[in-house]
Amino acid sequence: MINDVDPELTARAVDAIESAGGLVDSHIGSIGESSTADSLVESTVARFGRLDVVVTNAGVLRDRVLWKMTDEEFDEVVDVHLRGTFTCARSAAIHFREAGEGGRLILVGSPAGQHGNFGQSNYAACKAGITAMARTWAMELARSGVTVNCIIPTAATEMTKTIPAFAPYIEAWESRDEPLPEWLRKEHALGSVDDVAPLVVFLASDGSAGITGQTIALGGDRLALWSYPEEVAVALSDGGWDADSIEQEFDVRLEELAQPFGITLPDAPPEEEVAR
Repeated sequence: MINDVDPELTARAVDAIESAGGLVDSHIGSIGESSTADSLVESTVARFGRLDVVVTNAGVLRDRVLWKMTDEEFDEVVDVHLRGTFTCARSAAIHFREAGEGGRLILVGSPAGQHGNFGQSNYAACKAGITAMARTWAMELARSGVTVNCIIPTAATEMTKTIPAFAPYIEAWESRDEPLPEWLRKEHALGSVDDVAPLVVFLASDGSAGITGQTIALGGDRLALWSYPEEVAVALSDGGWDADSIEQEFDVRLEELAQPFGITLPDAPPEEEVAR
């Protein structure tokens, strides 16, 4: 069952699946609305007789730096990404628990949610929140046999084509059928959407039954398991801390352990790419 707000795009996806021999139906509506999420689950069960897997992949971008971002731009991204993931997962969880046959929730995060990204306060916050929800729901749904995992996909898409560092390589790949460079596939996990699909298939399968609460990235040639945020250093002070002693601790030890932030993009292609 495919859901989207755009009937034309949805119809194209349906045609592609049917052409490949798949059985598919569609559901139009914004999943930020609880009624839409409930209807989506109900329609799926009515059409196919059961619900086994939910992938929460809906999304929009409204990029703007903090001081220029409007309430509407912030709220729209939160409504689709964060609230939409919540409403769909809640509707699915209710069904999974009532059916008593387990299930799979596969939530879609982003590198922006792991690192932060310039101009994406709304998007990065939502994707970080989705990762946290996956860990929480994995605990809450464990007794019901439902696994919950978050994936961090990276691929050459219409969205990544807008990133200047990636644009020329994606353009060459699409227009001249040039393969994406090996360093891009390995170091920056950028490949095709087909490179990402196997992770969803795996997490939907019986082979992933023991995997839950995890954040897993796939793109190009790179498969990665993310850790959760954890302490990188601990300092203790009898009786507590004041501002001066905290400053001293940073000067002496903690400052050199300060963590990086922001997505790392290639500044320029490697020398061998320039030569080629």
